[in-house]
Amino acid sequence: MSAVDVPSGLPATIDTPEVGDARLARLSLNQWTTRGWSLREAVDGCVRAGLPAIGLWRDKVAEVGTAEAAKVVRDAGLRVSSLCRGGFLTAREPAARAAAITDNRRAIEEAAELGTQTLVLVVGGLPDGDRDLPGARGRVADALGELAPFAGAHGVRLALEPLHPMYCADRAVLSTLDQALDLAEPHPADQVGVVVDAFHVWWDPNLEQAIARAGERIASFQVCDWVLPLPADNLLARGMMGDGVIDFRSMARSVAAAGYQGDIEVEIFNADVWAADGHDVVATLKRRY
Repeated sequence: MSAVDVPSGLPATIDTPEVGDARLARLSLNQWTTRGWSLREAVDGCVRAGLPAIGLWRDKVAEVGTAEAAKVVRDAGLRVSSLCRGGFLTAREPAARAAAITDNRRAIEEAAELGTQTLVLVVGGLPDGDRDLPGARGRVADALGELAPFAGAHGVRLALEPLHPMYCADRAVLSTLDQALDLAEPHPADQVGVVVDAFHVWWDPNLEQAIARAGERIASFQVCDWVLPLPADNLLARGMMGDGVIDFRSMARSVAAAGYQGDIEVEIFNADVWAADGHDVVATLKRRY
């Protein structure tokens, strides 16, 4: 039987790359793409498919403990391309802000123990009743001032992830790469960088220039597609590459021209993808990549 793509159910038009194929040398599986898998299952899935790297999530790591997670990944010979996530730094109340700083320090320590240099930060949206976007961004900047030196001391870079504007109110008051870079640039590039997530930034008319501006601050390149119609839960709008409207070739050229040579992480939140067999999902993303 010929291979079938997930989640479209259509016959694959591309052969599945075999283990050892040089084209897979930078491909990373973000854990939430196969959300139903445990950490061990995700690691085993990567090894079976010939993927050299994995992007971890803190909740999945917590299920087994950081030390055990680090051992599982290390014993499998995989790289950890990133740890998701820290952030949520926009609270106004002192107690909530202090708790966020403490949690982010813990996340930095976890990233260091897991052997990744990249901690992805989703910075947080507007607190309840707040309409002051500049003020919220200012609180993120203040938090970075506390966290960046701590991250640097642990060999970890804070990777600011701008999210699509539809998430500005509740998840991230940074909506463009330029906004993220404005907050990153006061800090050393090895302490604070940015994430280029195709789903979140593809629409930006200044994207090519912003990627060039980012240069060595690009800490992660994440890919998935923008598919229509958008689902009722817009968090689950991320589709398989090739099923939507994003021009990956031009974006990848820009990221490469900026000097990024790290892993390319496939991060998909999609109910139909999650319902599919994980190995079929990984085989599809190998073909589409």
